[in-house]
Amino acid sequence: MRSRDLAQVALFAAIMVVLGFFPLIQLPGAFAPFTSQTLGVILAGAILGARRGALAILLFDVLVLVGLPVLPGGRGGLSVIMGPTGGFILAYPLGALVIGFLTEKLWQRYNLAIALVINFLGGAIVLYAIGIPWMAVAAHISLAKAFTTSLVFIPGDIVKTVIGSLAAVAVRRAYPLIPSRA
Repeated sequence: MRSRDLAQVALFAAIMVVLGFFPLIQLPGAFAPFTSQTLGVILAGAILGARRGALAILLFDVLVLVGLPVLPGGRGGLSVIMGPTGGFILAYPLGALVIGFLTEKLWQRYNLAIALVINFLGGAIVLYAIGIPWMAVAAHISLAKAFTTSLVFIPGDIVKTVIGSLAAVAVRRAYPLIPSRA
C-alpha cells in the first residue's frame, strides 16, 4: 500500500471514532443501541472502495477489540463484542467491503439511485444478516424476536443511507478516490 492509501485508511478509521462521540440512543425493547457509526461504514466503502474501506473499518474493529473506548458511550473491548451488539460491529468491515466492491463494479454508472441501493445493502442488510443472529445467541432470545426488535432501526438506517449516498456521489464528482476501471 502506498502512504496515501494508509493515510486514507487511518482517516476513515478516525471518522468512525469521531462518529462514536455521538451519544448512543437506547431504544425501548431493543437489545442494540442506535448509533451513527454505520454511516462511517457506508462512507468508507463508498468513498475508498472495497479494499481500503474494509481495511479502515477493520482497523476500527481492532481498536474496539483491544478495549479502546471508541464506541458510543465510551464502550470498547471483548465484552462488547461478546454482547448482543458484537455481531453488528464485527460485520462492519464486511459491510464496507460489499459497498466498496459494488461501487467499484458500477463506478462508470454510479449515481444517487445506485448509491442508495448499494449503501443500504452493505450498510444495513449485510450488517443485519450477521448482527441479528449474533444478537439472538448473545441475548438468549429467539431469532424472530431479534429480527422484530431490529426493525425499529430501519428508519435511521434509511437516513444514514441517504446521507452517506449524497456524500459519496458528491465526493465522486469532486475528488474521486476510487480509480476508474475503464
